Amino acid sequence: MKKNIQSSIRLIFSFICLVIFFSLQAQQLNNDPELDKKVSAFIKSHSGMWADMNVPKTDGQLLYDIILKNNYKSALEIGTSTGHSSIWIAWALSKTGGKLITIEINEERYQKALRNFKEAGLEKYIDERLADAHELVPRLEGPFDFVFSDADKYWYKNYFLAVDPKLKINGCYTTHNVSERGWRGSNTAYLNFLKQLQHYTTTVNEDGSGMAISYKKSEKK
Repeated sequence: MKKNIQSSIRLIFSFICLVIFFSLQAQQLNNDPELDKKVSAFIKSHSGMWADMNVPKTDGQLLYDIILKNNYKSALEIGTSTGHSSIWIAWALSKTGGKLITIEINEERYQKALRNFKEAGLEKYIDERLADAHELVPRLEGPFDFVFSDADKYWYKNYFLAVDPKLKINGCYTTHNVSERGWRGSNTAYLNFLKQLQHYTTTVNEDGSGMAISYKKSEKK
């Protein structure tokens, strides 16, 4: 009987601790109902219009969820296109109190992204750079706790190696168009590279266009 009572007390205590933890997490978020309404309306009104190398909504939602779950604040995006993924990332960062640096090499896409950010009401959470990511990424100081890589696929490994020292421990490096299904363009060699890294844990989300999700466990030895 005594054992059962002690076990019940431990369960109740654990439950209370979980409730407190999630309450504190929620309190840390800067919820802005007006901004949420504006971003949601923007995303809905542009549904089906995100061509030009943008991510599908499923992947945008995934990036948003990862940032909120881990309370990330300092994000880097390599490859803006016209800003669909940037909007999902910045929307999450508006709640955590963070900011996004995003890089686009094409001026037409860059200018369109700027207009989209303003229309969505997220421009103050985004530092948009018109630049060649090959040159700029190695020069960025960091540190970052979240990275989304979606530029030229043949350069994926180079981007990763340049950012790895600047990514915080427990930070997350996500890479688009990576799959374990073996379809053409699924970047199998790059995925194998990620999985052999001892200081990262990598999984793949296949719900959208394929997303490698790599969490940094420690610094490289």
